[in-house]
Amino acid sequence: MKGMSERAYAVHAGLSRGAVQKAKTSGRLVLHADGSINVEASDKLRTQMTDLDQQRRSVGSGETSVSGAGDSTSYLKARTALTVYQAQERQLAIQKKKGVLVDRARAETLVFRLARQERDAWITWPNRVAAMMAADLTAELEKAGAAPVMIETAILQRVLETHVREQLAALADLKVGLGE
Repeated sequence: MKGMSERAYAVHAGLSRGAVQKAKTSGRLVLHADGSINVEASDKLRTQMTDLDQQRRSVGSGETSVSGAGDSTSYLKARTALTVYQAQERQLAIQKKKGVLVDRARAETLVFRLARQERDAWITWPNRVAAMMAADLTAELEKAGAAPVMIETAILQRVLETHVREQLAALADLKVGLGE
């Protein structure tokens, strides 16, 4: 026997015996007349005919190399970015379930509703308190010894409404920003 057996060549080349048999049938190995494998010629031929990227992948090395102009780091970066994005998405979902985060549209609706309720309460306030304030002012002036004065409820109500509306108009310019 001039060359190596399939088993010996498999050990020499770091391949399985099945891979050596497959290479033998596909013509990627040079054989002697007795059927043994010519080691030097077979190594050269196998090197020329074997795709290094595929060989590395089949061996299972951690390296990923792309033939041509591609860049293996771009795939790793994209995969890392996807993983980070998915983790952030899960974290946001957890925070939302815990009540730490709220829906922006819902929050804006609630703030608008609260502001409207406050405005309505202030607009009706002069109607509710004008009569009581007029009575209190009249009583205070009489205690102070001033001449008897009658404060008209309607006049006091109009004065209060004017000042309340001015204040509400000033507050209407206030804009609520929720992280914009």
